[in-house]
Amino acid sequence: MELRQLEYFVAVAEERNFTRAAERVHISQSGVSAQIRQLERELGAELFDRSARTVTLTVAGKAALAHARAALAAAGAVGQAVGEVTDLIRGHLTVGMVIGCTVAPLFDALAAFHRAHPGVEISLLEDSSDRLVDGVRTGAVDLALVGAAADTPDGLDALTLISERLVAAVPAGHPLATRRRVTLRDLIAYPIVCMPPGTGLRTVLDQACAAGSLRPAITLQASAADAIAGLAARGLAVAVLTDSMAAQHRDRLTARTIEDVETPALLALVWKKTLSPGMRELLAHCRRAFTS
Repeated sequence: MELRQLEYFVAVAEERNFTRAAERVHISQSGVSAQIRQLERELGAELFDRSARTVTLTVAGKAALAHARAALAAAGAVGQAVGEVTDLIRGHLTVGMVIGCTVAPLFDALAAFHRAHPGVEISLLEDSSDRLVDGVRTGAVDLALVGAAADTPDGLDALTLISERLVAAVPAGHPLATRRRVTLRDLIAYPIVCMPPGTGLRTVLDQACAAGSLRPAITLQASAADAIAGLAARGLAVAVLTDSMAAQHRDRLTARTIEDVETPALLALVWKKTLSPGMRELLAHCRRAFTS
């Protein structure tokens, strides 16, 4: 029995398809099938029911799956342990980033980390803040840049990067541009363009409106601040942004703090308390990048 056979077995079990499993492990389908057949011969039992279009585990396969995963994890831990004592960090890290949020210091940190530890494979994915936080909790994501309302997620370590209040941003000539004070009730008299649910900024707005029993007309949604500003600048709706987001568009938008929304929108890095050597190094690079 070889580790690669266990790797192929786990891939087929998770993908439920030999073709997709072959693509995942980067060998031919016939190669995967041959190795699985050899493993089945060694174990004296079929691991998969191949009679239907979707491959399913047999009773023997279900019994073997957890042990196969444990064996692969143990083999990976051996390499990591040796790497730690030889100062060579290897492995894989998944970094999440909230959709529409381009933060240069994060990219700088990833680049510096890659130069220092080329043996670590980095995956970068975009998603909503809510789903990224769930990913960190389950271990699917190692580190995530997320938006939040007022506080960072419970049970996770965090580094708050930005904490700002919401503003209403409008083009010249809009009635709100001439007001010195803007409240939520003033804002909801107009169509609104904002970020989608699952983002920290939207959570702040939704919670404030719910607390005041107000129903805003959010007619447009966009994940990127530039897109929201562009739509507002063309008079389609009032943009709800944070102060620093709106500040980048002072040439075409006037921003007014929404005075009765005191809860700040946060942008933060979040991660689990238990850290691998790779994560410790990545966090050190992130702290340097965001504080320099």
